Amino acid sequence: MSLKVGDKVTVLDEAISGTVSKIEGKTVFIETNDGFLLDFQENELLKMDGKDSLRSRIFSDHSFSDVLSEKEQNTKRKSVKVKPKERNQPAMEVDLHIHKLTENQRNLSNYDMLTLQLDTAKRQLEFAISKRIQKIVFIHGVGEGVLKMELETLFGRYENVKHYDADFKKYGIGATEVYIFQN
Repeated sequence: MSLKVGDKVTVLDEAISGTVSKIEGKTVFIETNDGFLLDFQENELLKMDGKDSLRSRIFSDHSFSDVLSEKEQNTKRKSVKVKPKERNQPAMEVDLHIHKLTENQRNLSNYDMLTLQLDTAKRQLEFAISKRIQKIVFIHGVGEGVLKMELETLFGRYENVKHYDADFKKYGIGATEVYIFQN
């Protein structure tokens, strides 16, 4: 773009327009309509041919009123549909496998491992109750069923908790789902 002294210009990223007063290389000095002298790079300016040339360049294919009426139209907003399967998915999963709870289980006896797993389950259940989370899945694995029986005893201590086997397709038989009734 070739600018000359006296050309009317507007700044691309700012609401400033004025007249070119001096050009030094790529730097263009403009005098604003308020009388200030500002300098910009040549690529930051747009030459104005007439009063509404910026508007005519932007809306060259469409009239300004067409664009405004298009923006003012009410458009239906599409809501994201959630499949029933995904809607019923538990909000929280707790994996009680011992290798997920501690880095080194070599020095732990079976009693210590079971106590750690039950303490974790109780802490997570209390957290879910306090945060009003309704569904939790406790992944306990198959094994001999000792942890599962202890979990059922733990869940039986709460009046507002119902427990049952979790989704077989997703977890197999090694998980128990807990539903917490909220007031």
